[in-house]
Amino acid sequence: MFSKKIFRDARYFQIIFQSIFLCYGIYFLQWQNEYWLYATYFIGCLGTQFLGEWFLGKKQTPFLKRYKAGIPSALISAFGLSLLLKTNDPGVAIFAAIVTIVSKYLLRFNGKHIFNPSALGIVIAIVLTGNAWISPGQWGSNTVMLFGVMSLGFIVTTRVQKLDVSIAFLGVFAGLLFIRQIIYLGWPMDHFVQSVSTGSLLIFSFFMITDPKTIPNHTTARIIWSTAIAAVAFYLTAFEFINGAPVYVLVLAQPLVPLLDKFFKAKKFEWAPSTNYTLQEKEFLQNIYSRSSI
Repeated sequence: MFSKKIFRDARYFQIIFQSIFLCYGIYFLQWQNEYWLYATYFIGCLGTQFLGEWFLGKKQTPFLKRYKAGIPSALISAFGLSLLLKTNDPGVAIFAAIVTIVSKYLLRFNGKHIFNPSALGIVIAIVLTGNAWISPGQWGSNTVMLFGVMSLGFIVTTRVQKLDVSIAFLGVFAGLLFIRQIIYLGWPMDHFVQSVSTGSLLIFSFFMITDPKTIPNHTTARIIWSTAIAAVAFYLTAFEFINGAPVYVLVLAQPLVPLLDKFFKAKKFEWAPSTNYTLQEKEFLQNIYSRSSI
């Protein structure tokens, strides 16, 4: 039953929460004029996943079974693009979707993604086309979004046991903003609250930077890594006025993960399917999970 799959597969939790965020944007923040963009992302990701499994998937497993099992991963990627990347050009949207999914198959090292797929798709689309952008302002800023995203994000990151990354990144980023805006510049508190409660920042903090297949394996390495990302992202945000700076910094920092894994030895993260699965099902799901990211 589908309800059993939800509780046995953490990816379904992420899909549900991302669906809530997208519905919030469409029905409460009036994003209705962008239906074509969301449709393009989903068609592009699912279509590229289909071709990826057809040409690059492991042939030991029947194609339809592989593709069906990989659909949640493609949906997660499509939601990631829909929630963060804006463009007026359908061609750019398709390009971003292709880069996102293809990177899962081609850019890998030691059983892990080198880059977070959605983050890479977003950055490549922005840098190479010049006709795409991250728009933090699209989310507005209010306490409902703050506590809603943080609560749902807490549930997801707790299931994959990588909450330390969220806390380290958001704590350092928000702390540096507080020091600059409140202590140094003397700005009112509501300005600081607005800065740290944007939907794009919180979604990044709880759903993108925490991707267990693209972060360091060791707890200490994860904290060092996420703290450094927060510090650089703060500088680019506060002094260079770059929208979506954390996403750019994440992509630049991810090639360092294999080096950190080498110096900080720890067991590589593996998704843990329920014991209700057979051994053959577990092995198959581990192969699918190895390509699953936001």
